[in-house]
Amino acid sequence: MTQQNTRRAVVLTAVMAMVLTATLPLQPIFGEGGARRDNVRQEQTIKDAIKHATEAVHHGKQGHAEKLVTAAEASLELALKGGKAPHVAEAIAKLKDAIDHGKAGHADMATNLTESAVTHLSQVK
Repeated sequence: MTQQNTRRAVVLTAVMAMVLTATLPLQPIFGEGGARRDNVRQEQTIKDAIKHATEAVHHGKQGHAEKLVTAAEASLELALKGGKAPHVAEAIAKLKDAIDHGKAGHADMATNLTESAVTHLSQVK
């Protein structure tokens, strides 16, 4: 290798070292970005569960037990993905009861249970 090629190699190595040194701290370390992304997804899942549960309440107040059950089942599916918080667990229990009552044609009782589930889901932080 000639002296000129050696000099180029040293300069290129130094430039690459400076670029890496400048950009490496900008990268998330040990998955910090992934943890934040998971929190955002969980928050969105809870918001969607609230939306479906609110829709179920709306149908229940109109006496539409079948539509209440459909919306409550969608909310339950999302709530099951919403994490392990105590309020989520309570909301899941209320939604399951609401679905059972809705299938039995008890729209008023199912509506009350679904409203309670909305309250619990709204308290998830």
